[in-house]
Amino acid sequence: MPARVHAIIVARPGPTARAQLLRTLDALRSQSTPAAAITLVVCGDAATARESETVASTVEGIIEARGHTSFAEAVELARPRVTEGSAVWLLAHDTAPHPLALERLTGTLERSPSAAIVAPKLVHTDNEREIVSLGVSMTALGRSVELAAGELDQGQHDRGDDALGADIRGLLIRSEVRDALRPDRALAGADEGLDLGVRARLGGGRVVLAPTARISVQPDGPAALPRSRSRRAYVTRLAQLHRRLAYAPAPALPLHWLALLPLALWRSITHLIGKRPEAVFPEWGAALTAMARFGAVARSRGRIRSFRTSSWATIAPLRVTGAQLRRRLDDGNGSESGAVSELHFFSGGGAWSVLAALAVSIGVFTPLLAWPVLGGGALLPLRQTIGALWRDASWGLRGLGIDVVGPADPFAAVLAVLGSLWPGAPSFALVLLWVLALPLAVLGGWFAATRVTDRAGLRIFAGVAWALAPTFLTALSDGRPAAVLVHLLLPWLFHAAVVAHRSWGAAGAASVLFAAVLACAPSLAPALVLLWMIALGFVLSTARIRGALRLLWLPAPAAALFVPLVIWHLQHGSLWALLGDPGLIWGGPHASADAVGRLALATGFPTTDLAGWMKFVVFDVPIAAPIAVWAPLLCAPLALLALVSAISPRWRAGITLLVVTLTGLATAFLAVGIQVSFVQGTPVPIWPGAGLSLGWIGLVGAALVTLDTAITMPRLRLLATSVAGLALLICALPALTAVHAERSELTNGPASTLPAYVAAQAGDDREVGTLVLTPQNDGGLAVEVAWGGSETLGAQTTMLSTATEIQGADITALSVDLLSARDFDAPAELAELGISYVLLAQIPGDEDDKARAFRTTAVTSLDQRAGFVQAGSTDRGVLWRLEADATAREGLTGAQTATARLVITLQLIVVFAALLLSIPTRASRRAARGQSRIVGRAPDERLVLPRHAEDAASAPSVAAPVDVSDPPTREETLEQEPDPETKNSQTEGSNAEDSEPSPESPDPESTTTEEKR
Repeated sequence: MPARVHAIIVARPGPTARAQLLRTLDALRSQSTPAAAITLVVCGDAATARESETVASTVEGIIEARGHTSFAEAVELARPRVTEGSAVWLLAHDTAPHPLALERLTGTLERSPSAAIVAPKLVHTDNEREIVSLGVSMTALGRSVELAAGELDQGQHDRGDDALGADIRGLLIRSEVRDALRPDRALAGADEGLDLGVRARLGGGRVVLAPTARISVQPDGPAALPRSRSRRAYVTRLAQLHRRLAYAPAPALPLHWLALLPLALWRSITHLIGKRPEAVFPEWGAALTAMARFGAVARSRGRIRSFRTSSWATIAPLRVTGAQLRRRLDDGNGSESGAVSELHFFSGGGAWSVLAALAVSIGVFTPLLAWPVLGGGALLPLRQTIGALWRDASWGLRGLGIDVVGPADPFAAVLAVLGSLWPGAPSFALVLLWVLALPLAVLGGWFAATRVTDRAGLRIFAGVAWALAPTFLTALSDGRPAAVLVHLLLPWLFHAAVVAHRSWGAAGAASVLFAAVLACAPSLAPALVLLWMIALGFVLSTARIRGALRLLWLPAPAAALFVPLVIWHLQHGSLWALLGDPGLIWGGPHASADAVGRLALATGFPTTDLAGWMKFVVFDVPIAAPIAVWAPLLCAPLALLALVSAISPRWRAGITLLVVTLTGLATAFLAVGIQVSFVQGTPVPIWPGAGLSLGWIGLVGAALVTLDTAITMPRLRLLATSVAGLALLICALPALTAVHAERSELTNGPASTLPAYVAAQAGDDREVGTLVLTPQNDGGLAVEVAWGGSETLGAQTTMLSTATEIQGADITALSVDLLSARDFDAPAELAELGISYVLLAQIPGDEDDKARAFRTTAVTSLDQRAGFVQAGSTDRGVLWRLEADATAREGLTGAQTATARLVITLQLIVVFAALLLSIPTRASRRAARGQSRIVGRAPDERLVLPRHAEDAASAPSVAAPVDVSDPPTREETLEQEPDPETKNSQTEGSNAEDSEPSPESPDPESTTTEEKR
């Protein structure tokens, strides 16, 4: 005899919900086997439901509950109205059973005496061929797994009838066990059906699937998971943790409880690697909530204990193993054979161009191969140990001055990373940087070009053009490490930033590169922030909310690194000082703010020397200046090609790149007019080369757009490329020959800027203080205190180089008295400050009579003072050793230590998160291969397929945030569609406790329709 069925419908008020409720009630009245009674629970105002004639004629009673009542709580409110001996059918206002659904559910219940619960097949209301749910299982550690969600219904799962659990919507619970199997309110709306199935199995029953009983459901009903990704992640993780505590054996319960926070930390890391940053905060919220719910856990364990008649071993055969889960998540589409296009780095000639650049670089910088330390220009040695490198990069005592405490320049962190690549001798890393600079520039330019063109020849041209940029070659010749690093990093920033709105991986990589570029060239901050705001505005205008969130992350690491410095400058100076160049301030050649200097900038040269042309020597005969001034015309072919891009078929991309060019030029023009840094009292303008590097990347990119789309004839394209490339090569000849012709500022060392005696005493970067006195040509005296065996590049700080007042302890008066006739205990006062040596140095360059006389007098004065022992005259100057024992340098106070720890911790968290986001995963690589790598391709522009080396295809990509021709992804066009991974959070997401999180689980934001099926 068919079971008597009492249906419980949980509804929420609202116009859409009312229409869905009426549809559900119509479906119930149309059942071939109608329910004996229907109870409606309205979570909110029930006035509308009471006034409806359809509702009044169909249900036996209406219960009004509070608006925030959960599905489980609503079912519990209706339970007293269920008559004795009736099975319970759990429905929501958006679950519309098909006409034969109840008949087949009750039939399955009667034919299966061991069945405690019968579950239907849930299908999507708008597409009934799509399975929403048909059975749920879980892994060994409690992660729930949908067995058929998101699949095309072809009857492939209709043969199975046994499952561990099921979606709670549409469950039919046998009358004999309905009081024992009540939805657990502590699960917060997730995994309720799975929990019922587990408890039914422990009580000797089963969950039987009835695939022929179909119910149409919506994704946003009262029993569905929240639509918000963060909220959904929270409730699913909370449900999993609650079930873990409820199911755990009593002896293991304390261990599970203690492991919640460490697991939250580990899973936060895996979420970032898996490109799911929105799940990090819900992870911690769920862990803390689960830890505090002692009563809920006790009640859940009590219900299981009171009903349990079987062992937990009966659950094991229905669990999903790690191997089964990996097979389910791996659809086989991650191979390269399924890609739209590939990178073709080797077959397209990219690798050969880099190797050729390496050969040229070895020829250009041959002397450097024998140099252990690189000097000259703005170069200084690095610290001798990795620990000291990273101390210079953190908040605390600075390596210059007396008791100067504060934030480090972010550039020090870049140097620490660079020096750590050669830990045995960190200074040698700068030598390697110079030798590898040309091939690295070609490599970066080639990869940046993959966002613009898929032609192999044009990509090679872009790499060469980027490496031959006048500003880059000038920085190499003059010894400007920050400028060299900016030029090497910018193409990678371009490569990642233009697709940052499409992928968390690209956003993470771009954010790290954004921070590194600003660390090397703070003067680029206004330009990069302006471009970032333009991109953000475009993405918001296209309603790509999640893309905008990714772009919002872009400046986060840079902000974390610069905020301490911003606060310091607000307290001690001007915010303009933030634009000052990091590292050693060197008053070398640079374009000035006059007409000649601005003309040089407008043509792409950061100095009036025109990248060495003004002093270029051929056969020992200087080229006349009137001839050399025509050198800027060698950049004209590239500029003309760039201008044509504005009227090319891909004009949007061309205009965007020209905007980048203008932004870079404007930055360079403004930089030469700003003087915030000082070297021995002399103001030095900001280096304009960083702005020119930014402009150059826009110029080269715009030229590529023209060559790729506007010039359609292959021979004409080859001619234009050859002319532009040959002109740049000729323009680069003076800079490329500067080292061999001894026209470069680069020198062999020194290994230390202090005498060898001091360097030996300060081995392994011991805190030995040296007072450096340098007489000036104007009769003044420059005073500086260096700690360790040398002044180092990482110890330089804009706190001192941009300071307009004394920072730390003032020793100027003491230094002047030291060289005067005043009688006082100078050694004792210096030793109290931690100073062990005094060095009387000579001003770099030509020393005039005033400085020479001052230095002679100073030598005499110091030799006559008691307590000073002259250690000798060296090429660094005259050195004196103090007989008094120097006091150890004072460390940080308690408050300063706490501040340092807080700043360092916050910075590490943000940077570490960005690094985790930037790590590529199998899913992110597969998603990248699924689209064209080209950014801003015109709608009617054909894809260039590989035919020969000149026409090689490109690899995939995501689109630029500044080009309206770039088509949206499926993720953006279906912005409101719930993701199959997070629809049931445990289905597709990564879980570090169950399996390898990122390599095996597909990225929910890049899963295509074919992959789901």
